[in-house]
Formats: sequence, C-alpha cells, structure tokens
Amino acid sequence: MEKVYLSWDATEMASRIRHKEVSAKEVVELSFKQLTKVNPELNAVVHDRKESVLQEAEKHQPDQNELFSGVPILMKDISQAVKGERLTSGSKLFDSHIAKEDSNFVKRIRQAGFLITGHTNTPEFGLKNITEPELFGPTRNPWNIDHSPGGSSGGAAAAIASGIVPIAGASDGGGSIRIPASFSGLFGLKPTRGRTPVGPGAGRQWHGASIDFVLSRTVRDSAAMLDVLQTIQPEAAFQTPLFSGNYRDEIVKPIKRQLRIGFTTTSPVDTPVSEDAKKAVHKTVKWLEGQGHYVEEVDSPVDGILLMKNYYLMNSGEISSLVYQLEETIGRKITADDVEIETWLLNEAGKTVSAAEFSRSLAAWDVAAADMAQLHETYDLYITPATAHVAPKIGELTHSKESQENLRERIKEADAKGKQEVIWDMFLPSLTYTPFTQLANLTGQPAMSLPVHLTDKGLPIGAQVIANKGQEHVLLQLAYQIEQSSIWQGMKGNPYFK
Repeated sequence: MEKVYLSWDATEMASRIRHKEVSAKEVVELSFKQLTKVNPELNAVVHDRKESVLQEAEKHQPDQNELFSGVPILMKDISQAVKGERLTSGSKLFDSHIAKEDSNFVKRIRQAGFLITGHTNTPEFGLKNITEPELFGPTRNPWNIDHSPGGSSGGAAAAIASGIVPIAGASDGGGSIRIPASFSGLFGLKPTRGRTPVGPGAGRQWHGASIDFVLSRTVRDSAAMLDVLQTIQPEAAFQTPLFSGNYRDEIVKPIKRQLRIGFTTTSPVDTPVSEDAKKAVHKTVKWLEGQGHYVEEVDSPVDGILLMKNYYLMNSGEISSLVYQLEETIGRKITADDVEIETWLLNEAGKTVSAAEFSRSLAAWDVAAADMAQLHETYDLYITPATAHVAPKIGELTHSKESQENLRERIKEADAKGKQEVIWDMFLPSLTYTPFTQLANLTGQPAMSLPVHLTDKGLPIGAQVIANKGQEHVLLQLAYQIEQSSIWQGMKGNPYFK
C-alpha cells in the first residue's frame, strides 16, 4: 500500500477517498508512516499534529463538494498559522509561540477538505534560499542528502519529494516556491500578486512581493489549488480579478494559437550560469519550437542589479520593523545572540533607511513592472533558468563564525550606503545560485518552475516561465502539455520513487 500511496497525487488521493476505496484515516496513517521512515534523515517536518489529525481523520466523512476531502497536507512554519499549534518562523525568538487563530490561507485549506498533519522547516523569517535554521537544523534534499532542497520552502519541497505528502503549503517572497521546485524536481507556481489569501491582520506581505501558495508534484494539483485559493479579499492591499473559468478544466485545453516567447540564459546580476541551467532552458525552447511556437532570445528590459538592491533595501526595512515590534512585545532589546546573521544585519541596515529611500525603492518596482508589461506586448511568455545552478551542498551557503564576525564589524562601522553594500556582499553567494526569481516577486507577475532537466549526477534543475499578470491559466496550460512530454522529469531518478 505504501508504494500505491507514493504514486498518488492529491487529486487522485481525493478521488479514492470520495469513492471510498480508501479512508482518510488510512492515508493519514500512510503519511505518518512515510514521515517516520524518512524524516530522521531529511528533517523536512519540524512539528506534527499526529494525535489531533488522526482524530480528525477518524471522524472524516467524504464530502463531494470538497476538492481535497481527507487528503493530508503540511503547512509551512511561517505565516501559515494553525490555531493551537506552534508557529516559529524558523526563529529561536518564536520557539514557544502558539498560534491563536488559523491564518486566512489555512482556513481556505481546511475548507477544501485537507487534513493538516504538521509544519515544515523554513529558514529564519524565510530570508534565505536554503533551509538551515539554527533552531531546527538543516533540511536535506531527497535526491541527494548532501545537498539542500532550497528555501525558504525547503521543508515543504523535501516532504513532497520524499513522499510524505503529495502537496504542501509554501510561500514565495523572492523565489521561495520556484527555487526549491527547481532543486527538488517539483512543479512550483507563484501566482499573481493578490491572487491568494493573506492575513488576518496583514493586508500585504513584503509589500506584495510575498505570496502564499503550494508546491506539488503535478500540474493538476496546483491548478486545483488555484481554484481553491483564488480570492478577492476586501482587507488585502492588492487585488487581482478572479479568473472566470476553472483552472482544472483550463489546463487540458490545447493552446490554439502560436505563442511568442522570449528567453534568456544570462544572469540579471552578471553572475555565472551553469551549463545545466542553460540546458534546462534550451530543452524547453526546443520543445516549444517543435509545437509551432515562435521563440527568440531577448535581453531582460530590467536592470537586475538595481532591482536586487531595491529588494534588499525593502528586506532591511521589513526586518527592522519586525524587530521593533518584537522588542515592544517582549519588553527588551533584541541582541545579536537572539537572531541569525541575516536577520541581524538586515535589522541594522534597516535602521538607517530613510522614508524617502524606502518610498523611492518601491517606486523602482513599478518601473520594473512597466518594463515587463511592455515586454509582454511583444512576448506572451518570458523564459529563464529557474536557478543558475543545481542545489548547493548543506552548509555551503551558511556563513562561518569568522565571516559572521567580519560582517557584524563592517556593518557597525558603515554609513547608511555602506550598510546596504554589506547586505549585498552577505547575500551574493546565495544570489549567485538564484538570481532569476526575484523579478516576478517585485513586478507581481505569475511565474513557474518546470522540472525539465537532470544533471549527469542525477540532480534536478528547472526552467522558469514568467507571464503577464493574471495569466496563470496560460502558464498552467503550457505546464500541463510539457508534463505529458518527454522533457518532463518530475520524480524520474528520485530514490524515494523508484
């Protein structure tokens, strides 16, 4: 039964439960059996709801109106709060924090019929493209445990790619869905800004750069989740018109016209791009040309270095604001020992960012969005590598004690401009791995990572496809077609799915 469980995506699992071929309790038990088997090695799940969810599964009655009735799912240990459960944000400061209410995202997950089995590992405050928090330790990649599954939704990616669950909650503020999708052989979609629920009590996340959604193994699961989650939320700062159709039905429809597609394999921040990353793009391009679409190489219209500097300035302001709120709550100053180096440096840099600088930084996002909107007047889609390299090794992107001390000294002595230079230097090794994803976060566009390439050493790497705002249905149609093709790799070669 375990092998059958691994073969089911969430859509198939829900169908089996609805037709009473298997019970919700049976699949939840199978999920925990797999978790017990793999989690000691992978560290994907940091706390579970085993006792509570088994009771929920025992009482579960299949509901024909719930798309995912009885299906087990994991939430991410940041922003996806489950009432009465720990929510640490990967930080020692929140080690004992218990959520007082479900987040709006979790409420919609429950309404779809899912049974929430626990929370997955994430870096502190979701700030990194790897998942190695001091609080819980590193999550390892199921394809090769010497490597990271990426971040910040690394625990979610490892849980799916090892068969604990077929789908898991994730979030994406700079690539945190698409990066682990690329590193872990999964399908990762970041929807349009304003498409999915936020809050309660928060109308925006990272000024619209961050959204909550899912990671999955199949396109149809992500399409169905978009049907479940798309919303017009009155209190949210950003709204996007509801898609009038049904994403599940839309994906199976053929694309009836020739698409115009631009692509690039050049890093927007002038960093190296591996041959495997280029191969992922060229495989996708070749397949598209074979389907009759027009594809040509085109330079990005956006200044990538300026964009990233504005991204880090926003991070600085957001983290400094968060630390200020925490200090008010706990009644003392937060020290360097309370938080990790990324949080500390961003906080220090954020203290010197003026309101004028912050406002000007956000305005640069709008310029980038206008540049991309103009690009989409010519091209329906824009393709890049999802990541510039395959997954880094565990510890490779974690700063040594000596490096941390050096960074702390530098930021202490630097002026406001110099502090932002320290932030750039701190993140540059990580950015070199993942320079392509942040663009869609700052412009608000939908983007996806497709699992189309495996290296000679058996590690996955994806191709990213970006569309104009509101065009998720085009991305999903294309992804579904590629999923049926020979270039889709998915779990091929994954040791947990042999």
